[in-house]
Amino acid sequence: MLEHSDGRIAGIEVVASASPSVKDATHLRWLREALGDRFVAGVVLHLGAHSVSLGDNLHMLPLSALWGHARLTP
Repeated sequence: MLEHSDGRIAGIEVVASASPSVKDATHLRWLREALGDRFVAGVVLHLGAHSVSLGDNLHMLPLSALWGHARLTP
């Protein structure tokens, strides 16, 4: 988790898979529900090549997005 000084929180989940599933965002969904408006974004980092938006400020991004450019697929 990353917390801003104003209380906003972003969550990061890291999975060792090249083909992540929506189940990998389960904890981020729980965090979003628990925090309400304080939750600003959740990201599942994975070993695959594709970026996908899961909606409601949840995204699945390849680990390589940390040092390159990633395009979100709606």
